[in-house]
Amino acid sequence: MDWVTGIPPGGDRSYNACLVIVERFSKTQIFLPCCKDDTAMDTALLIWNRVISCTGIFTNIISDRDTKVTSTLWTNLHQLFGTKLSFSTAYHPQNDGVVERMIQIFEDMVRRFCAYGL
Repeated sequence: MDWVTGIPPGGDRSYNACLVIVERFSKTQIFLPCCKDDTAMDTALLIWNRVISCTGIFTNIISDRDTKVTSTLWTNLHQLFGTKLSFSTAYHPQNDGVVERMIQIFEDMVRRFCAYGL
């Protein structure tokens, strides 16, 4: 699980980031539009409403040390659900290589989409 930021907004009320989640077993990718300044609660609600309601509760989550994930809210949610939260080592994106590769593909698609005005 990781965020792509720096996406140019399409208007005043549009999204400027994307939460990327990859389910390791099936390699299913989930791209959720969001805002860069979303809080931990906003992120938790987004995942609850758009991911967990469809796929079920995760057993293990690997993420970077973003404050949205390291907050007390997230820690309590992981304890409540029995989810193991693992953090990747700083400046070593290969720890979460599947998501990092999906982010590269996503950024390439957005770049091409914007370049050709599609």
